Amino acid sequence: MKAILGRKIEMTQVFGEDGTVVPVTLIQAGPCTITQVRTNQAGVQTATLGFGSKKSVSKPQLEDWKELGAFAFVKEFPIDGEAPARGDKVVASAFEVGETVNVIGTAKGKGFQGVVKRHGFKGGPASHGHKDQLRMPGSIGATGAQRVFKGTRMGGRMGGQQVTVQNLEVVQVNEKENIIAVKGAIPGARGGYVIIAASNGDVWRA
Repeated sequence: MKAILGRKIEMTQVFGEDGTVVPVTLIQAGPCTITQVRTNQAGVQTATLGFGSKKSVSKPQLEDWKELGAFAFVKEFPIDGEAPARGDKVVASAFEVGETVNVIGTAKGKGFQGVVKRHGFKGGPASHGHKDQLRMPGSIGATGAQRVFKGTRMGGRMGGQQVTVQNLEVVQVNEKENIIAVKGAIPGARGGYVIIAASNGDVWRA
């Protein structure tokens, strides 16, 4: 699995050769360090990538990483082909312009939201006799079972979940600054950590 860790910078636009405007998201992709190569319990050989840096790291992690540094974002990936060595670097040049990738990130958290915003409910009528009922959920169905069925659309916490956007095109690769521009939007706020993995036809999740 060809993959790299990165951080969302911002959205912008670039111009194609024919003059068309292409909306893109800039991602600081790497450099990542291979912190571990192992074979898991399922017999699959994997490599662990570390990206970024932070001050506060647990002692077991520091003992494991040692001279490699202290990483802020770490993920493990299955290996296709030749296995890398501990300490090897993964940079943005691993991806090419025109290649399609899957980008995995954490969506923006929006806190506790009602049914109108969370599920797109229409709300109640704005006529007389409906005071304070404009954005209420209304009836939740039959009461014969005397319980709320699982999956009933109600108010609750919105956002903050892992989101995968598939088959985004790589528009530009800045090898000098390790910045990849992918077409379209990706999940998360500016500065959020993301995973970029090559699209190979099947859904891959971290």
